[in-house]
Amino acid sequence: MRVYGNYLLLLLLAFFSALMLGITLQYLPVRLDAAFLQIKQDYIDIIPWRIAFFVHVFSSMFVLIAGFTQFSSYLLSHYKKLHRVIGKLYVVDVLFITGPASFIMALLANGGISSRIAFTTLAILWIVTTAKAWQSAMKKQFTAHKEWMQRSYALTLSAVTLRAWKWLLIALFHLRPLNAYMIVAWMGFVPNLLFIEWLIRRKRNKNEIAVA
Repeated sequence: MRVYGNYLLLLLLAFFSALMLGITLQYLPVRLDAAFLQIKQDYIDIIPWRIAFFVHVFSSMFVLIAGFTQFSSYLLSHYKKLHRVIGKLYVVDVLFITGPASFIMALLANGGISSRIAFTTLAILWIVTTAKAWQSAMKKQFTAHKEWMQRSYALTLSAVTLRAWKWLLIALFHLRPLNAYMIVAWMGFVPNLLFIEWLIRRKRNKNEIAVA
């Protein structure tokens, strides 16, 4: 059963990687009117926003894959040093590169004030949960470290879930893209956090019962 689980995880990793690679390649060679940028022409001349956008696009794939590997029990047990190196790179990327870039982008997000609040909240939570994961690892509080990493990666996955929800809402309810975007700004990460929090508390309860 565990073997099948590992295969499923690899398939998910391949899917996420292909998805993010496809998104990234839309902007190579670098153009200021490609894909998503076609609807951001009012902001493209704002240099901090433009830098933040391309930083976010070109670093997102690494964060998605790097974070995914951190939950591999095989990597943790057989390649601890590699696990630590990838984990450190993930933390540095979120705290100092992708996270701040996401925050800047959030300030001018499509969909008005609601979307901007949603994406700003997402960026702040992403940075905070990742910082807590790093802090707990430094204190050798490895259970807390794992839980904070799970929360952080649940937010990382919003890059995938946001697009999935958007596609679903447009396909099922024929919403206009902008209206769908206002909804998925929240749905992209709130259900992820609720689900991972449920998993974390469920495991805690099981451990408490086992100890008792």
